[in-house]
Amino acid sequence: MGAAKIKKGDSVVVLSGKDKGRTGTVQKVLPAEGKVVVEGINVAARHRKPSQVNPQGGIDRFEAPMAISKVAVADPKDGKPTRVRFEERDGKKVRVAVKSGETIDG
Repeated sequence: MGAAKIKKGDSVVVLSGKDKGRTGTVQKVLPAEGKVVVEGINVAARHRKPSQVNPQGGIDRFEAPMAISKVAVADPKDGKPTRVRFEERDGKKVRVAVKSGETIDG
């Protein structure tokens, strides 16, 4: 497979679903499943019974993986969602925001 358009640490905007319009940082990318985990987005809750490991029990909240197609990289210039293309600059292959032409990788 080619280079990844969305990587760990990227700032992304959610395009659809209950968190539409929210922005977060990618914590994990699961390319085999086509999913990403975004900080503070798609938070799921699991009600846990008390156990030996967790005698208190209670509600566990965690970021669930979401489809990579539901997020877009935030443009470094204005923070709006943008597509990503690859260009060669100074002999290096870098990711570039389609709308503004800004480089995404440092």
